[in-house]
Amino acid sequence: MKHPLLLACLFVLCALGTRGISQPRYAYQDTTISIDDRVSDLILRLTLDEKISLMAHQNPGIPRLGLKPYSWWNEALHGVARNGFAEVYPMPIGLAATWDPELIEQVFHNIGLEAHMKFVESQRNESYLDNTGLTFFTPNINIFRDPRWGRGMETWGEDPYLTGRMGLAVVLGLQGRDTNHLLTAACIKHLAVHSGPEGLRHEFDSRVTPRDLWTTYLPAFEYIIKRSNVQQVMCGYNRLNGIPCCTNRELLVDILRNQWHYNGMMVTDCWALNDCWEQDTVIPRHRTHASAAYAAADAFGSEIDLECGSGQQALREALDSGYFSAYRINQHVRRILKTRLLVGIDQPRVQTFAGYEPLDKRLPLQSASASLVMLKNNDLLPFTQHNVAVVGPNANDSVVALGNYNGTPRYVTTVVKAFRNMGKTVYYDRGCNHADKKYQTPSSYWKKIKKNDIIVFVGGLSPELEGEELQVDLPGFSKGDRTQIELPQVQVQMIKDLKKKTGKPIVLVLFTGSAIALDEVIDDVDAIVVGWYGGQDIGTAVANALTKSSHSFGRLPVTFYKSTSQLPDFADYNMKGRTYRYMTEEPLFPFGFGLEYKDKIISDLQFDRHSLTLNGMARSKGIGNVVVQIYLKNLDDPNGPKKSLVGFERIKSYGDTHFSIEIEPDMLRYFNSYSQQLEMPKPGTRFVLMVGTSSDDKDLQEIPFTY
Repeated sequence: MKHPLLLACLFVLCALGTRGISQPRYAYQDTTISIDDRVSDLILRLTLDEKISLMAHQNPGIPRLGLKPYSWWNEALHGVARNGFAEVYPMPIGLAATWDPELIEQVFHNIGLEAHMKFVESQRNESYLDNTGLTFFTPNINIFRDPRWGRGMETWGEDPYLTGRMGLAVVLGLQGRDTNHLLTAACIKHLAVHSGPEGLRHEFDSRVTPRDLWTTYLPAFEYIIKRSNVQQVMCGYNRLNGIPCCTNRELLVDILRNQWHYNGMMVTDCWALNDCWEQDTVIPRHRTHASAAYAAADAFGSEIDLECGSGQQALREALDSGYFSAYRINQHVRRILKTRLLVGIDQPRVQTFAGYEPLDKRLPLQSASASLVMLKNNDLLPFTQHNVAVVGPNANDSVVALGNYNGTPRYVTTVVKAFRNMGKTVYYDRGCNHADKKYQTPSSYWKKIKKNDIIVFVGGLSPELEGEELQVDLPGFSKGDRTQIELPQVQVQMIKDLKKKTGKPIVLVLFTGSAIALDEVIDDVDAIVVGWYGGQDIGTAVANALTKSSHSFGRLPVTFYKSTSQLPDFADYNMKGRTYRYMTEEPLFPFGFGLEYKDKIISDLQFDRHSLTLNGMARSKGIGNVVVQIYLKNLDDPNGPKKSLVGFERIKSYGDTHFSIEIEPDMLRYFNSYSQQLEMPKPGTRFVLMVGTSSDDKDLQEIPFTY
């Protein structure tokens, strides 16, 4: 009689055989050995030409080794982009307004899950084009230093610490927290100092002082690199102090590799190397290199691993000319292959791991709701009126809700549709366009509006006006940037006419990717809510927020200036006068500001200077969030910022809630003008901790302490 255990083993082996499961053909395919050994095995099997082919974003297949074609170029800025139907969340500037890293990690984990399922389907259909893979050029963590920049909607605001915290949440969400089996691969971009002007980006030289570089433009990159295994870093189009970022040894070698010890992939922005050598009669370019081969030598010699573009021939010429060695090729390919194997491009995780969790369909609405910021409320909101006039250029525009770098949602709920779904009686008329002067108002129009109890004017901007290298011929706009930050005059005039000719209360809802100066209309409206470009559920989020006292709002991730006159020259990268950290004038609405329906109070503050821990009580008089914000001023650094955000927490519970926030020691570093580096303070350095509900001094309590 055979032993029962032996029979069971034979049964399992037979079952595995019938399912076609076989041993790996090559060692690199064996997931039981270390990732470094797998990479080494594969490198030994590749020819030099095959290695070079893997250093461009579109990798050809290598059938003899079981490698399929693959494109590294994919976008997931606020949802899986350009790859069929996908959930569309708020643009990052809106997600930044949530001040909620936990929510952001959930959102991007959802995006990673959807991306992986799409990748498996693409592989099944043998589709290997751009936008079908698992490696994403996300997040954009450039500092939104000037509201005129059209791509600011892609960023996480004007503050380095908020950007670092939220960007880290994106990376952890997209990649997952299992460092041995990545869900997808994230990429932080654009290193460094990239924030317009869009029309000049292929030739622009960002001149930056060492102080501004280290205290404003680099901290978010360092923060994420030192707290995650982010797989990719992308260099920018612009020059930094005379040298193109993608060939800048100080940036890519001295700082990224040597000081921060980053050992992941470096990727060029797409066709950025062409700007170094290419002559163009239409688009001015850097023209810093005599040939494509010289540019390739400087880039790959400065630690670039992968080119998004078409420069393989130049790379081969540089290698054949002896500008750098085949040994360097191995170094680059090793990093590329490590990410490729970690993310399972050749062994998709959804096929090899059981229990794959489903998408959380609540997150588009949840994130849109948390991103809304209420700037003004003359006791009008929440309103209960039944008859509502919903007017304005964004009231029923589904394109505006989606921003840029977006996917295609299965539905978009506009504000008009949301109020109708709610059962309100809605009168809708667009009324005016975003920025031109096509504005006609027959007398019947005003009579129809006047029959309603309340007016909701949904205006602001559009991703067709602000964005990446756009062709826009309208006053106040240029190449995707703005030349004026005021609300377009046609909208100003319509709001004033609504006020004058109807006498009805007006709620101004702004869809925008950046701050808008509202001085001309702020006294004409009774309430203001910023909805950003809020994704597929923004209409529902707005309708709920305006009518339900249980809604909890977000906080501004950027300063809302009073006018364009408060801004320095757009092309000047000096931080003097910019953002809440350095401006001396009073803004219209400060960074970190946002109203709730009930007052929120922060009290009972105690700070332990040894553990750098702040304890206190957040008191809420009603449903809503308390966003505790901690700022720091170094009294012994006269050239430093007025204050800088060093900690925060979005507290969601009702009533009295104790909080404890530990400040990370790195947040105390200051720029030493002699060493030209960030350093920890010396004993005896004097600081002031400022705690409150916005960056405005009036909203902050001060706690002096000595380090």
